[in-house]
Amino acid sequence: MTALPAFLSPVSPDPTIQELCLDAEFPHPKLGASAHAYGNPGLVEFYTPFLTAIHDKCARKISILAHGHLGIWPTVPRGGRYRDPSSISLTAQVETLHDAYPQAKLVITAHSMGCWVGLQVLRAKPDLVSSLFLLFPTLSHINQTPNGRSLSWLFQAPLPRLISCVSILAWLLPLAALRLLFPEWPLPQILVLRKFLHSPSAIYASLSLADQEMKTIRDLDIALLQTYSHRLHMYFADEDDWVGEQKGPVLRAFNADPGSVKIVHGHPDIPHAFCINHGEELARQCFEWLQTGGLL
Repeated sequence: MTALPAFLSPVSPDPTIQELCLDAEFPHPKLGASAHAYGNPGLVEFYTPFLTAIHDKCARKISILAHGHLGIWPTVPRGGRYRDPSSISLTAQVETLHDAYPQAKLVITAHSMGCWVGLQVLRAKPDLVSSLFLLFPTLSHINQTPNGRSLSWLFQAPLPRLISCVSILAWLLPLAALRLLFPEWPLPQILVLRKFLHSPSAIYASLSLADQEMKTIRDLDIALLQTYSHRLHMYFADEDDWVGEQKGPVLRAFNADPGSVKIVHGHPDIPHAFCINHGEELARQCFEWLQTGGLL
């Protein structure tokens, strides 16, 4: 098996992970926490088909590292310790990325609220990030999007703790029941979901982080977008209830130099949660971006 780089530590082998993937974790000693590195509540295994397709299209000449959120993945050994929301806060998620990577040029692909996190990394380490691909980006006022307005109450205390406590009832659901509830999901993605539902600590961390997203991701940083517009690539869904009307301000932010950023308005059939069963389709688009931008 290929050796892991020095900044990663191995975790127990998972038979559901594809042969080309190495399961590992980021130890973050300053925070006393680890992130799964193989995360959509930050579950990196949901993205395996998407990342595998990109890897194959690039003739396996590139290395891909998927970085999950702190506290989300149940198989990371220290995952059970997350009971203080501050240890898995949005600020902590950004801090882990500031110090995680070696000094090498990176092409970052981020999804949903991960796009906001990716922009913070670009702001902090502009010499490290050569390009940033923002897929279905939620960059501002996430609490005012259609999903934000309808779901934000679910993320507020004490509901995350209560939901995580009663989630033990999900253990009673057989695999066949999950397949009936999510008939369009491929079996590997159903297994990822089942593993998540069987971890109260991961559920608590995910809901607590979502609450901080609602409160933190507010005003659009237009100056940041315009400063680094030549490094940005964006992919928007035809309709996206996690973006909503916030797409307009993002697009208008590039009026000063509209040719400096590649913006794609996606196919109507590809949803915000593309990683479930549209990963291969989006991988083709990202591969074309890489070629067009001379990044391959």
